[in-house]
Order: sequence, then C-alpha cells, then structure tokens
Amino acid sequence: MYFSKRLLLLIAGISAAITSHAQSFPGYHTSHYAGIHGVPFNPASAAGSRYRWDVNIVGADARAGNTYIKFEKSSLMAGDSLRRWRDYFPDTNATRKQYGWGSADIMMPSGLYSIDEKQSVAFVWRVRGSASGGGVEAATANFFGIDYPNPKYNNRTVADSYGGGMGHWWNEFGLTYARVIRDRGDHRIKAGITLKYLAGQASVYAVGRDGAIFLKNQNTIDINRGTLHYAYNAELDTNSDSWQSLYSPFQNPGIGADIGVIYEWRPDNDGFGSIYEGGDWNPDADTWKARLGISVVDIGGIRYDKSLYSADLDMRAQNFPANMLGKRKEESIRQYANRIANTFTPLDTDSTYFMNLPTAVNLMGDYNIDGRFFVSASATIALTGGTKDDHKTSALTWMTVTPRYETRHLGAYLPVSVNRYGQVDAGVALRAGPLVIGSSSLFNTLFQSRINRADVFVALRVIPIRFSKWSWDKGGDGIFRRRKSNVGCPDI
Repeated sequence: MYFSKRLLLLIAGISAAITSHAQSFPGYHTSHYAGIHGVPFNPASAAGSRYRWDVNIVGADARAGNTYIKFEKSSLMAGDSLRRWRDYFPDTNATRKQYGWGSADIMMPSGLYSIDEKQSVAFVWRVRGSASGGGVEAATANFFGIDYPNPKYNNRTVADSYGGGMGHWWNEFGLTYARVIRDRGDHRIKAGITLKYLAGQASVYAVGRDGAIFLKNQNTIDINRGTLHYAYNAELDTNSDSWQSLYSPFQNPGIGADIGVIYEWRPDNDGFGSIYEGGDWNPDADTWKARLGISVVDIGGIRYDKSLYSADLDMRAQNFPANMLGKRKEESIRQYANRIANTFTPLDTDSTYFMNLPTAVNLMGDYNIDGRFFVSASATIALTGGTKDDHKTSALTWMTVTPRYETRHLGAYLPVSVNRYGQVDAGVALRAGPLVIGSSSLFNTLFQSRINRADVFVALRVIPIRFSKWSWDKGGDGIFRRRKSNVGCPDI
C-alpha cells in the first residue's frame, strides 16, 4: 500500500501528538558562551555576561520524531510516496501509547547588551511553531493506520479514552532584564525576567474523548460512544493557503513571560591566577566553579476567535459508512470540518478559545573542570502535558548531559539526552566564532538504518572578537582570574 509522503509525515508527526521542544540549541544552550542564545532557556543567564554585546543575525532549531513509525533513511529522500514494510515500519506490536513530536524555532535578529558587569538587557524576536496532544493506544493507531477499514477488525470494538493533536504558530517579541542580585564571598545569585508580546498566526486542535467504534464489516461501523472537539482560528478562513499571507506580527495579541534564577559557586576568586587583560569585558563573568539554575518559561497564551467550521460533537451513530469518517482526497480541511460538523450531533461550544504556550520548568547544573573542559546537565519538565485542556501546546520532557570543551572562539559539545519515552540520543554541536551548528541526534541518524526522530540547529551571530597573543588563564578564559579590585599575588 502506498501513502502520500506528506500525509504519512503528518500522521506520524501531528496526529499522534506533536510536542514542542523547550531546549533550543541542545548542549550549547547552557554554555557560558551562549549569550543571546541562552536567554530563552533561562533569562538570568544574561546577567554578568562575558560579552559587552551580542547580536544574533539568524538562528533556527527544528526537530521531529515519533514512537510509532521508523523510516528507512534512504526513503526520506525518495519520491512522493512511501510503502509500508519497505520504506516505513509501524510498531504494530507495541503495548504502550503512541506519540510524535516536532517543533520549529526561528530566532530573528535579536541582541543582548550589558549595561555594566552586573546587569544586562536583551531583545529576542522569535517565530515559533509548536504542537502538543495526548497519546493513543497502539491498537487505535493500528486500527486507523493499517488499511482502515481493515477486515481483521470485523466484529471487534476498538476503544480509547483520549487521542488528539494541537498545533500552534506564533510570533513573539521579548524584552529581558537580568542582574546579579547577590554577590558575597564565594556565592553569586543572578535573576532575570523576559516579558513577551505574543501574536498568534495560526492554531488548531482536535481531540477525541471516550470513544468506542465497532467495525461490523469493511463498509459499516457503529460509533457507540465518544465526543470530538476541534477548532482553528478564524483567520485561516479568510487568508489564502500561502504561509506568507498568514503572517502578521501584531494579530491576535497575547502576553507571555519567562523567569529564572542562577546560583554560581566561586571558590577561586582570591587573587591567584591570570592577570586582568585590559581589553577583556568583564573577565569575572566565568570565574565560577559550579552553577545551578532554574527557570519557568513560556508562561501565558493567546486567545483566538473560532472558525465558523469549528465544532464540539457527540459522535454516536449506528450503521455509519466507514469510509465517511476520514477526509476525502478532494476535500479541503475546511470542507472536511464542515461535513463532519453537519453529520454528527452538535454540543454547546464557545466562540473563542485560549491557546496556552508550552509552559515548562528548565533545570540546569554546570561544572567547570579546568576552565576549558566542562560538564553540564539540563532538564525540561513539561507543565501542560496533561489531557484536561484541549487547546494547548506542550513541551517534551527530557534530560541532557553534555561534556564540552570551550575557548573564547571555539567550542565543541557532545549532548547525550533521554526523553520521557525512554529514547536516548547522542549528538554533537560546534561553535566557531560567530557560527553555531549541531544536532542532538546526529550519531543516531548516522549509525542507524531506520530512524524515527531527527533534529538540527544552526545560528549566526555577531560578537566582540579580540585575538590576544597570550593569556595566563587556561584556554584564554576560565576560573583562574582575579577580580579587578585585586592588585596581584600576595607577597610570600
């Protein structure tokens, strides 16, 4: 059986439940050289920056994956159709619920400026695509995904308590203020907040609850129970199909926020080590031995007017034509939504809906081994991943451990991560002057013939670059510095 590639990727990546990724630039995002790129993960990282200024020209982070289908890598570059058991392989024997995820985060021109050595401001402009949802049982995925209506399910009931997907595309302008709020002895605490002006571009959700379908034969089904709730924003009815016509940076306004705190332990600031090189900005920025951070990001959301074709429906029906349940080839999404709404029993519904952002808690720990070698651990914990709210996006809960090597102009990162579904990824990222590029799943992609997830990120920035002939500290930067208030090494 052949499938349209676009349709299959949509099923694998959206219908099962696409999830936003809260750690953009994984591995690199916790680096003390991340600058403007570290602000979305924790706004407190902007305070006491090692850069006087830092300008992002453009950056992008994209990823997709699922737990149900694996693809032959060669098939993804093939023609427009994919064949089951040759190009893609569903996990039909699975007993767990099935999920998929994907996100796109484009950082437009943005900048960070250090007011002084303790406080900074930043402007971050991002265009983001995200989606989230609940999982369906593997039996439900098999029922609809394998030759529906499949005669092997004749005279059988397939039931599921929940299944759905939500998508969201929005613009955000963020203003960040961060400062050192306590600096005493070996201990420093930084705090930061980002306030965001949100503009909703497109959103959609579709959720089925408490459903039970009995397949009488290949032509007829009984829907014995279940409700369906779906909506999309009204602008999608008035705009053309081109993405360019949908984009407007000020429509559907909303408010969002990020807030974070970072603690730094600084036992090596007693005057021993390198001299203060007069051309360096804030050499004390990275004289820490260990750091801990916590932030809550993507607080808030956007309210939308519903399309006239949105509906909440009681899906119960007897002797219903099985092929009428899905979208027909010639139908647009709008026509399909209208047909379903006119087929089943309507329930009371609101005229608007509030699309929550993928709110998450970010945790970070970072250890400075010798000023060149570091190891960090970070985690994202989704706060909107439940099934109660039909219209929200959700972050993917995951943890990353990253050993790294860094100097002023070069950095190498080896992130190893595990997500909430037990999938382990290993990748690499590189920083060379103004360029950052990487993938947190590169080694999986290279060494596995069949894959079910992949990601890539790249960024180009403008930062102050000064090449010095020598430095007394390790790698040109590191913990062995002295504060500007010190005069030199004490007499012996």
